[in-house]
Amino acid sequence: MGFQEAISTCFSKYLTFEGRARRSEYWYFMLFSWIVNLVAYLCASYTGYQFIQSIVSLIMFIPGLTVSVRRLHDIGKAGTWYLVMFVPIVGFIVMLVWMTKDSEPGSNQYGPNPKGADYSM
Repeated sequence: MGFQEAISTCFSKYLTFEGRARRSEYWYFMLFSWIVNLVAYLCASYTGYQFIQSIVSLIMFIPGLTVSVRRLHDIGKAGTWYLVMFVPIVGFIVMLVWMTKDSEPGSNQYGPNPKGADYSM
């Protein structure tokens, strides 16, 4: 999945927590989100309108959350495991490891493998 396809997929599935998301979809969207938030921060700093950054952050939060939950589904974890992020330091490390793991081969309880039916380890 390419950069543009990942971004359009995340925004088209804005409120979709069901299904699975590949690593590329997750990481491309996180890169996009980071860049957009950085630009919003710079614009807010330059213009003095701090609400710009707040609005952009709120807009980017929901698709970031949904793609994170779908990514957890892809490795066979329930979406509620996202709450581990609230454990200081350790939660971030655990999530980082999980988000870099490869997809579970084949279908799982959350749906078919987004890499396709022919993917296997």
